[in-house]
Amino acid sequence: MSDLTSEIERRRAFAIIAHPDAGKTTLTEKLLLYGGAIHLAGHVRAKRDRKSTKSDFMALEQERGISVSTAALQFNYEGHVMNLLDTPGHQDFSEDTYRTLMAVDSAIMLLDASRGVEPQTIKLFKICRERNLPIITFINKMDMPALEAFELLDNVEKVLGISAVPLVWPMGSGKEFKGFFDLYKKKLHRFERTTGGAHKAPEQMSGIEDDSVKDLMGEAEHAKFCEDVLIAGEALPTFDKELFLAGQMTPVIFGSAVTNFGVEYLLSHLTDLAPQPRPIELNDGATLKPDENRFTGFVFKMQANMNKLHRDRVAFLRITSGKFERGMTVTVPRLEKDVKLANPVAFFGQERTTIDEAYAGDIIGIISPGLYRLGDILCNGTAPDFHPLPRFAPDLYARIVLTDTQKTKQFRKGISELADEGVVQLFNLSEQTPLIGVIGQLQFDVFKYRLEDEYGAPVRLEPLPFECSRWISKDDASKAGRFDKVVYDEAQNPVLLFESQFRLRSFQEQNPDVVLSMHPPR
Repeated sequence: MSDLTSEIERRRAFAIIAHPDAGKTTLTEKLLLYGGAIHLAGHVRAKRDRKSTKSDFMALEQERGISVSTAALQFNYEGHVMNLLDTPGHQDFSEDTYRTLMAVDSAIMLLDASRGVEPQTIKLFKICRERNLPIITFINKMDMPALEAFELLDNVEKVLGISAVPLVWPMGSGKEFKGFFDLYKKKLHRFERTTGGAHKAPEQMSGIEDDSVKDLMGEAEHAKFCEDVLIAGEALPTFDKELFLAGQMTPVIFGSAVTNFGVEYLLSHLTDLAPQPRPIELNDGATLKPDENRFTGFVFKMQANMNKLHRDRVAFLRITSGKFERGMTVTVPRLEKDVKLANPVAFFGQERTTIDEAYAGDIIGIISPGLYRLGDILCNGTAPDFHPLPRFAPDLYARIVLTDTQKTKQFRKGISELADEGVVQLFNLSEQTPLIGVIGQLQFDVFKYRLEDEYGAPVRLEPLPFECSRWISKDDASKAGRFDKVVYDEAQNPVLLFESQFRLRSFQEQNPDVVLSMHPPR
């Protein structure tokens, strides 16, 4: 086995997907705690005197206790290099999440034990299904009032259409949650609560019939627990790794991220279950193998001002084949030029470390002097024909008005850089008051906050009465009606804005020859 192959086999790239408030950022923090990357876990709803979470670096995220930007975190665990992407849970940032899921090889689906599968979970699951991503399910918040375990498994199967197979069986729920029984190793894992979950939880292991377990649960509850374990072992399907890797079966673990129940079990199984970097099917039907000697990768995320000490822009690159070395020269086909990658970094929250080498499966940051854009390919030799990163037609629009004309330079820099990140879509850039389009209202809030906080450019957003849009050809732009508006994206492609879905349908009926597209031309 070559050094290249063995290094790639050590890599794991995975994302965490969840409905808002399912505990995703908390789980991220605890995986880092058990991975040995940190020694004290911060709390996602940290008070002023507590440490804020490693993955939420923007002030807005720390204030609201939500993730609105994908965080890339790398750490080592039991001889493996773990590349963890903590995605935005809020549906307004689904486009960023979609791009992120194109950069990983598997996902952890986090569910709230009291709610089961929720609307945003369904949307994210569909994206994973489209990409055949293997999914590990972690049913969280078992320390709170929860649905019955059988009901939760049935919910996953009926709503998502995937076989849900428990690896463990929960021992109670809410205040009575005491741990779980490993259905395959036949061991009971008992946990003790830790104050705030900041440190690793002590763990005891025993047999299910031990007298101490009966005393702990009470005879009636213990009898029911043993019966449920027996039914789960006999009536439910056995875990099949091949079906899991094909995206047809999800192993299920019950736990509580905030109190650390089940986190170590999840992490220890992640290295065995989550696949190493796999071949990528390209747009032209070819296959790109990760252990090819030539270097390739694509930019799936841009981020400006990650740290007030580093007022720069970072391109997040998923390496798809070969080996990366600091200082190497690569081609950027869109620019038709070669560039030297002199400042590659790995991220750990706000911390950044210069790296000398990386391999297929790794996520690295490239300090960008304004060169790169979302979807850019970096490679040696012929560029692989990757499937394009998604860009969706916005649903909300607003005019951006700068309220301090002395800040014009900062304003122009800010809207350009934030549009490059995909935070918003920018239209009519050449005008004094350009337009922005977003998927959801929270994007407006984040955009305005960041313009003012990071660039010092105070603005007012004036909502526009449009609720959908489509890209059209330049020849068809003149066919817009008096209730429609033609704007131009950053590549000067015309976009037609409609006041309502009804107006969109009417336009299509009146102009059947006009092609209306949800995505910009390639």
